[in-house]
Amino acid sequence: MIAPFSIPSPDPAWRALEIPVPWGTLTIQTYALCILVGIVLAVIITSRRLTKRGAEPGIVLDIALWAVPLGIIGARIYHVLTHPGDYFYDGANIWNPFQPGSVWAIWEGGNAIYGALIGGAVGVIIGCRFTGIRFWSFADALAPGLLVAQAIGRLGNWFNHELFGSPTDLPWGLEIASDNAAFPAGLADGTLFHPTFLYELVWNLLGAAAIIMLERRFNLRWGKAFGVYLIWYGAGRAFFESIRLDPSEMFFGIRVNVWASLAAVVLGIVLILVQRRRHTGDEASPYVPGREWSAPDAEVDSEDIESDSDSLDDGVEGESETGVTAATSPSRSTSA
Repeated sequence: MIAPFSIPSPDPAWRALEIPVPWGTLTIQTYALCILVGIVLAVIITSRRLTKRGAEPGIVLDIALWAVPLGIIGARIYHVLTHPGDYFYDGANIWNPFQPGSVWAIWEGGNAIYGALIGGAVGVIIGCRFTGIRFWSFADALAPGLLVAQAIGRLGNWFNHELFGSPTDLPWGLEIASDNAAFPAGLADGTLFHPTFLYELVWNLLGAAAIIMLERRFNLRWGKAFGVYLIWYGAGRAFFESIRLDPSEMFFGIRVNVWASLAAVVLGIVLILVQRRRHTGDEASPYVPGREWSAPDAEVDSEDIESDSDSLDDGVEGESETGVTAATSPSRSTSA
């Protein structure tokens, strides 16, 4: 019996969009569209936040050109390494990209957010070197947008009928067809499952809002906002991962992504504590010393031209508040 508020899975036809083109049909996976929309939103949010902090408008795109491709590569490598049984077995097609099942075939599905974070971080480091933006300034500006992107990306799992949780009798359980390859054997048709995609979607959006609110009260610069991101996402993902049914590599009886999530929480805590001790003041600029950008109308007070609608990051700019201590960190530390 289906619960009154159960969540139906989309029609399988929605998993991909088929667009007629002169040479045939172009197939676009809905999951890929969700990821693309998430990336666009993250870039817009990050650009808005970084520009308000004094960065050149549009400079985020220069960094994204490195971060996005390397993030995608990292996501795929992490997925393959944590699901070796799906790719490395007798008779498997490991390397031929023109045949199904290769390690390169990201269009067949299979990427991991922690791999995306690692690869994306490498891309951000490279992009920041070219643009002169501080790595931690970019990371802090990115934090809420990254959570928004991850929230949108989880809709792709819903369209794919995948990565759902354990059976539940809660009224908002997710409906999964019994002929789904991931449907656990032995369960009755009509069994509902925890909608982990929805749990994580809501959790991530709440996290984005929490970071923005915390920035209005505390000095979350020098990587501290990104530290909050790691703690928030890691804590939620550890729980959601623990109730998922999809196969995963196990270490000491615990899923590998639970370990990764706990590591993210620890890293976030360490990052906040270390940066709080190293940097007691606010950032003088999102640029490293000697790479500052001057606006064409630098003589005009930015407060006079800032729009009242720019509420996403209102109250974050500590340097405009009375009584805030000027940057006290030595110049050798500001290039982090």
